Amino acid sequence: MSLILITPPEAEPLSLADAKHFLRVEHDYDDELIAALIAGARGHVEAATRRALMSQTWRLTLDAWPRHGRITVLLAPLREVVAAQVYDAAGLPRTIDPETFVVDAAASPGVIAFPPWVVAAPERSLAGIEIDVAAGYGEAAEDVPQPLLHAIRLLVAHWYENRGVTTEAGAQPMPAGVAPLIAPFRGIAL
Repeated sequence: MSLILITPPEAEPLSLADAKHFLRVEHDYDDELIAALIAGARGHVEAATRRALMSQTWRLTLDAWPRHGRITVLLAPLREVVAAQVYDAAGLPRTIDPETFVVDAAASPGVIAFPPWVVAAPERSLAGIEIDVAAGYGEAAEDVPQPLLHAIRLLVAHWYENRGVTTEAGAQPMPAGVAPLIAPFRGIAL
């Protein structure tokens, strides 16, 4: 199964003005840099937690339907299935009604359930199934859990204040306060 970002978030969970206020920056010279740091920090928190913070659309591709009628998606919070299609032998898509699927919005990782006898089998051997899902806490920054938003603030501040500082391995050291903020939101691998 592959996950491909189709529609990125329309806005960042932390505005440029809020980031500048947190950084105590009163000039506009570093606005582009700070905006890039915000996007990078959001991406870092999303990757570390396997969560979409702001509303976005992702496409998952499958080679075959699971027999038990449940697809585990390593992305949370899932909100809904917005589109689905299965490909025939000629490579043409056949639309599947999104109402066929039930999303367990409380599960982490996300789960999409469906009656296996209702969906047609793909006739294309690779990536014969595409399901587009909406994920994220919402459209507004207020929808994002405060610990994750604060982790973004801390990352932006750390990266802004420590430009060019790297470890021997070439990575930038992480501020100590970020890991405890995102820990409750991380998926546990068994």
